[in-house]
Amino acid sequence: MEFDKSQLMRGTLEGCILKVISCKTTYGYEILEYLKKHGFCDIAEGTLYPLLLRLEKQGSISSEMKASPLGPKRKYFSITDKGKKYLEEFEKCWLSLSDSVSKIISGGEADE
Repeated sequence: MEFDKSQLMRGTLEGCILKVISCKTTYGYEILEYLKKHGFCDIAEGTLYPLLLRLEKQGSISSEMKASPLGPKRKYFSITDKGKKYLEEFEKCWLSLSDSVSKIISGGEADE
């Protein structure tokens, strides 16, 4: 049986996208390039844009069309207060989960 990392990636990507947007107002392609540069090599536009749309629909991010120096207008994303709260919860959960999984994978002893 082959491990399907796509399920694990979806939830993780939402938090990472919010983190990127929390640092600065940005547009989809720039987010995509940032994620690729930081280890999400397999991510495609077809994965990113539906996640951005979902985050916008849930009120975690907002968007605004702005002029681009290189061509047509771009849709820029900003994090909302609701998104900041979501990101804060994601970071807490991620750190806890990551710590637990690391302990198990490194051979930590199970409680008996």
